[in-house]
Amino acid sequence: MKVKVAQWGNSLGVRLPKAAAESAGVTAGSELDLIVEGSGFRLRSVRKTSAQLLDEMLSEIERLDLTSPTVEWGPDIGSEIIDDDYSRGLIVEGPDGTPIRADKTKSKRQAGKKNGPPRRR
Repeated sequence: MKVKVAQWGNSLGVRLPKAAAESAGVTAGSELDLIVEGSGFRLRSVRKTSAQLLDEMLSEIERLDLTSPTVEWGPDIGSEIIDDDYSRGLIVEGPDGTPIRADKTKSKRQAGKKNGPPRRR
């Protein structure tokens, strides 16, 4: 794809055609890497890391003063009650230490079954 170089202040500039910019995911304000290769050069999109994006978002929150006041919930009690499968004893530690669901009701077949290999008839 051919493009023309134009004077832009003391520098030179190149306009990117809309189709080329869209296919590369480039918008106004995007950062590009200019890589000089011999007698030519190449432009490459700069992908920001998660840490850079998070830093930008946090900076914007501070700039816009989007912090909320601390809500006072009263004094700490210490151990609030959580009603879940663990607290009800439905999940227990298995033989290898991993959590397993406790069997509260065994089937009739399992109730009379003893540990050991199955018997052959």
